[in-house]
This record gives sequence, structure tokens and C-alpha cells, in this order.
Amino acid sequence: MASVACIGRRRFLLALAAAGAACRRRAEGFPGYAFVANSAGRAVAVVDLGAFAVARHILLDADPVQVASIPGRPAVVVLTPASAALHEIDTTTLAPSRRLACARGSDSMRLAATGRTIWILSRIEGSLSGVDAKRMERTADHPAPSRPADWALSPDGRRAAFALGPEAAFALLDLESGKQARHPTGGAGADLICFRPDGRQLLIGDRTLRRLTIAETATGRVVTQLPLAVAPRHFCFKRDGGELFVTGEGMDAVVTVHPYQTQIASTTLAGRQPGVMAVSQDFLFVANPGVSTVTVLDIVTRRVVAAVPVGAYPCHISITPGDQYALVLNRDSGDMAVIRIETLAGRRRRMAPLFTMVPVGSRPIDAVVRPVEPVGA
Repeated sequence: MASVACIGRRRFLLALAAAGAACRRRAEGFPGYAFVANSAGRAVAVVDLGAFAVARHILLDADPVQVASIPGRPAVVVLTPASAALHEIDTTTLAPSRRLACARGSDSMRLAATGRTIWILSRIEGSLSGVDAKRMERTADHPAPSRPADWALSPDGRRAAFALGPEAAFALLDLESGKQARHPTGGAGADLICFRPDGRQLLIGDRTLRRLTIAETATGRVVTQLPLAVAPRHFCFKRDGGELFVTGEGMDAVVTVHPYQTQIASTTLAGRQPGVMAVSQDFLFVANPGVSTVTVLDIVTRRVVAAVPVGAYPCHISITPGDQYALVLNRDSGDMAVIRIETLAGRRRRMAPLFTMVPVGSRPIDAVVRPVEPVGA
């Protein structure tokens, strides 16, 4: 029965996408590619966003979990934990170019804001390695806390912060000196962490107490603790950094926090089981994995403007440059739903059609968008 239901849903979604065929013919695609990490396919799917079709599957030596775009260079990098490797893909030839061996158990990476350094965490070895993004060489290795629940880089690239889970503490690592300091949160856990956009404060989510702790980066001192309506699992900043959106278990809602005023602004219903988020200039896109939809909120009024049926278990959302499309990766159905953003403005009906659907592979979980490289770049 489950397989029959899956086939029926797929036909329904394809019918929705086909209903917008006339609009598709009038709309222009985006001149670039989406590089999609298929976590069960040992491959990166390259989606031509001009034709909305897979241009190539790039095979790797293990399943990828993350992909990042290197600014200023025609390259994306892909992390494969099972083979402990970082792979570079040339975005002009759409082919692998270099491979770097990483520490055993390297399972997540963050790109410094400058784009010059890729930091890779090994939870098994308790290490944080810096990789020169241009030379693809390891340039630094620091001891890191063992198996942190989450971690983040400061906007200036000088610090890494780690949420230490049930220890109810966070750690700060100076990436120049290698010095570490641990600080208690005064809560029951530290499960999610990010820097405020100016780097002066840290925001730490506590799922057990449904609380947001705000601490000073320089001293580790806790400034305040804000009660939340949800157990924080996902953070997403508004583009100007003035608002932080939070989703998690406990309520079908998005909590909006004003981090500079250290206060809760609002709690807004956002579909069923809100998950990952992404922002455009005008909208907040919220994945609802349990019901295979994306809820779209007006980013100023925080009112729901549309609900878009997508594939099974939406788990990642990317916005193309210029806010033309929202690209939704559906982990369980192995496809990418494409939402044309301009059709969302001024809607009178809540249900909005998809622009199209693109099959991409097995369990897609992460993606980056790259414009087509100019000739001679």
C-alpha cells in the first residue's frame, strides 16, 4: 500500500507541475547549476537550471553529505565522511578536479566568510582542520570538543563555537592561537549554536528547556535566556541579520527572535511540523517534512501567503541569486521541487502550484547554486 500511495503522490505532483506548463514556457530559467549531494547515491547531481534537467551525475568514492561553493573560483567542494575525503568539482567542466584526504570521521564542514578557508570537523578524532580553499591543502589542525551537538564559525573567521549537548555548555576556539575556553549555559543542554551576524554574541538553543541562551562572545557571559514555544532544532537569519527564525518540535510554528534587542518578537503558525528554512528578500520558506509541503510566509508581516505541495520529506531549501526560484530537495522521493518566487506575491489562494519537479537521485540532502562562469573567468 505504501508504494501505491507513493506512486499516487508522485503522479499528483507531476500533474501540479504540468498545470504550470504555460507559465514555464513564458518564464526564463536561471543561468547556472545546482550541485546536489545525493547521500545514498555516491554522487553529486548537476542540475542545469536553465533547462531544469540533470546535466550530469558526478560519481564519488563515498556518499556525500555536504557541498559548498568557493567564491571567486570555479569550484564547489563536497565532503564524503565514509572515505574521509574532500572533493573539488570544477564548475566549468562539471568534473572532479582534486581530492584531499581528511581526518578519520570528518563529518561536517563550514566555509569561512572570506571563502579562503574550509574548516572540517572530525567528531571521532575530536579535531578541527583548516583547508586552504585555493590550494586544497591542510593549513591548520586544532583539538576540538568530542562529539559536539552543533558548531559554527564567527563572521570574521577567527573563532569556532561548539554546542556541547548534555553538558549544558559551549566552547569557544580561537582559530589563530588554538586556545579553547568552555562556558556553562545555565540550562539543561546546548543543542544548536550560531553567532549573531556582528559576531559579538552567541545564540544557543536548549531543546530540553525550550530556551534560547544569549551569551557574549568575548567573555562567555550569559546575557539572557529567552523561553521558546518550540524545542529549537533549526535557525535561519533574515538577510539583514535583524531577525532570527527558529523551528522545532512542540508547536507547528516559527518563533521570531530580535537578537539585538534580546527579545521574542512573535510566534507564527507555519504548516505542520516546521523544519528547515530559507529566506528571500520578501519571503520565509518553511519546509513541512511530515506532510511534504513548503509553507511560505511574508517576511515582514509573517502571514502565510502560500502552501506548496512538494516531494516526500523536504529537507533543504536553496534560493537562486536574484530571488527567482526556491529549490526544495525532497529526501525520500529523490527529487527537487522548483518554486517560482514571483508567483507568490499577492496570492488570493493559499495553495500554490510548483513550477516544475526534477528527479535528482537517491536521498538528496544538500545543494549549492552556482551561476554559469563567464567565458575567460
